[in-house]
Amino acid sequence: MRFGIIGCGVIAPTHGNAIKAVPGAEIAAVADVLPEAGKKFAAEFGVKEVLTDYRELLKRKDVDAVCICTPSGMHAEMAIQAARAGKHIVCEKPIDINKKAMDAMLAEVEKAGVKFTGIFQRRMGKNSRRIKAAIEAGEFGRMVLADAYLKYYRSQDYYRSASWRATWEMDGGGALMNQGVHGIDLVQWLMGGIKSVTARCATLARQIQVEDTAVILVEFKNGALGVIEGTTSVYPAQETRLELHGEKGSVILKESSILQWQLVGQEDRAAEFATEDKAGGSGDPKQIGFAGHIAIIEDLIDAVKTGRDPFITGDEARKAVDLILAIYESSRSGKTVTL
Repeated sequence: MRFGIIGCGVIAPTHGNAIKAVPGAEIAAVADVLPEAGKKFAAEFGVKEVLTDYRELLKRKDVDAVCICTPSGMHAEMAIQAARAGKHIVCEKPIDINKKAMDAMLAEVEKAGVKFTGIFQRRMGKNSRRIKAAIEAGEFGRMVLADAYLKYYRSQDYYRSASWRATWEMDGGGALMNQGVHGIDLVQWLMGGIKSVTARCATLARQIQVEDTAVILVEFKNGALGVIEGTTSVYPAQETRLELHGEKGSVILKESSILQWQLVGQEDRAAEFATEDKAGGSGDPKQIGFAGHIAIIEDLIDAVKTGRDPFITGDEARKAVDLILAIYESSRSGKTVTL
């Protein structure tokens, strides 16, 4: 499968490395409005075709699928144009930043009959899937509590590095929408969805439009309660940590490693589960691993070949965005918001 990459900024090399690592996948062309960015990426990954207009990339017959790696507020329109051009789509998180845009995008994808997948690589880890299966099988009994600690660090220089960062118009939010979205997606997926949120978001450490610190009280659809903490304001950054508790036992996931897996009357089984490659990025977005991206690229290719849906469909990929928008609404209104 021949990929085109749209947007050659910070996250693009992660996609480039993932595509290079997948047999039967290659990068045919890249596009970026900044010629120097496109040329730099092309030189690093051995890509011959460099364009400044993504619409020209979409016209190419040697491009089967695209990776959309542009600012968040551009995702929906680019995905719509890609679908109309008959290209399969890998869209970075968040898939967009408002409901109407996501509605329009996913409707166009369905109409075109192309495959669409979102980048939520934490779902792809073996340990994440083990936990999901165990919860669904009732191994931990009734789930009663689930907490997600997403304590990232981003400096003021990071926010100054691009004018779209930390703006409502193009980033759609701050610590939650850009950085914490992965952990938010993971906890809601593992627990089977979220019913309501009561939130407080604030800007405490950075000179930005959006939140750098947030705390959310969560009620899950299964009746469990929990807390989500998301920041880009704490130093040093902490590794992503999820603590999930049922009436019969608990599991703790730190990045992609299981620190605890213990049921009533049994020994802790955490040592049975191998440490996986870290998703990373809590302190530096350039340190994000690409093992999860490899799995997503492989999954998309197989979905195209077999005709099945990707593991992370558009409807699944939008859940974290809908949740974060509800969190912002709760913070603004001071009220509990039901999804």
